[in-house]
Amino acid sequence: MVSETINGLQALILLFFLCLTLGAFGAWLIARLGSSLRLIDSPNERSSHYRPIPKGGGIGILAAFVVSCWVLGIPAGFWLPVGVLSITGLVGDHLEIAPIPRLLIQFVMAFWFLMAATAAEDLSSGWIGKALLIVPLIIFVVGMTNFYNFMDGINGIAGLTGVVGFALMGTFAFFLVGKEQYGLLSFAMAFGCLGFLPFNLRREAKVFMGDVGSILLGAAFACLIVLIAKSWSDWLCLTGFLLPFYADELSTMAVRLKDREKLTQPHRRHIYQILANDKGIPHWQVSLGFGFFQRIVVLSVLLVNSHGIIAVLLTLCFYFAIFAVMTYYLRASVRRLSLS
Repeated sequence: MVSETINGLQALILLFFLCLTLGAFGAWLIARLGSSLRLIDSPNERSSHYRPIPKGGGIGILAAFVVSCWVLGIPAGFWLPVGVLSITGLVGDHLEIAPIPRLLIQFVMAFWFLMAATAAEDLSSGWIGKALLIVPLIIFVVGMTNFYNFMDGINGIAGLTGVVGFALMGTFAFFLVGKEQYGLLSFAMAFGCLGFLPFNLRREAKVFMGDVGSILLGAAFACLIVLIAKSWSDWLCLTGFLLPFYADELSTMAVRLKDREKLTQPHRRHIYQILANDKGIPHWQVSLGFGFFQRIVVLSVLLVNSHGIIAVLLTLCFYFAIFAVMTYYLRASVRRLSLS
C-alpha cells in the first residue's frame, strides 16, 4: 500500500512537471516561430503594447490540458469540446473569425459538453439534474469563455489568474468535495499556466497567450465548475473565483452602454487597461494586483461557503461593491485629466 502511494505520488509529480514544461515550451516555440507562422499581434490605437508580439503561446497550455485529461482518464465528452474551442481560438489567432460563427461554435461545444456530462450521470441528479437548466448552463459556459478572453489584454493577467484560480479550484475539488480526478486536472492546468508566465509576465512580453489559451482557460474553468459543484452554493462559490474578471468586464460594459458605445468595437476602457495605459502602472504590477484581489475573494468565499448560498452571495456582492466604488473614482480621475 505504501509503495503504491509513493508510485502514485511520483506519477503526479511527473505529470505536473510535464505540464509546467509544456506550458513553457509552447510559449517559447511561438515566441521563436510566431512571425513565420503569421501569429503576430500588431499594435493599434486600442492595444496596450507598442510593438508586434507573437500570439498563440497558450498552445502549450492546450497540450498540457490534453495530456492531463488523457493521463487522468477524463471523459472525452469534457476535454474534446473544450479542446475544439481552444483550437478554434488558435485559428482565430491566425485568421480573423467573425463573431457570429465563433459564437455558434461555442454554443454547439457547450451543448456537447453538457449532453456528455448528463449521459455520464455527472449531471443526472442533485442540484443540476433538471433539463430546464441546460440552456442557462450553456449560456454560463459560453459567457465565462468570452469573459476570460476579453480580459486577456495586458501582460500576465490571464496566466496569473489561471494559476491562482485553477490551483484553488483544485484544492476545493480534491480536499473539500472529493472530486479528486477534476481536482488533479485543475492543479495540472495551474502548472501549465505557471510554465507560460515567465515568457509573458514581464516588462516586455516575449509572447501573448492568444485566443487559443484564453478561450481554453475560460471554457475549462466553466466546465470544471459544472462538474465539481455539488450544490448551488458550491456553484456560486466556484464562480466567484474569477470575480475580479467579472467585476471589470461588467462595470466596463455598463460604462460603455451608458456612453452609447457598440460593445463589439475594440476599446481600452477596462480597469486593467486604464491602470496600465492611462496611469502608466507596469503590466506585471497590475496583473499581480488583480491576482492578489482574486486570492482575497476566493479565500473569503471558501470561508463562508459552509453557511450557504446567501452568505456566499453577500460576500461576493461586498467585494463587487468595493471594486465598483474604487473604479468609479478611478474612471472619474482619468476623465478629469483628459478634460484638463
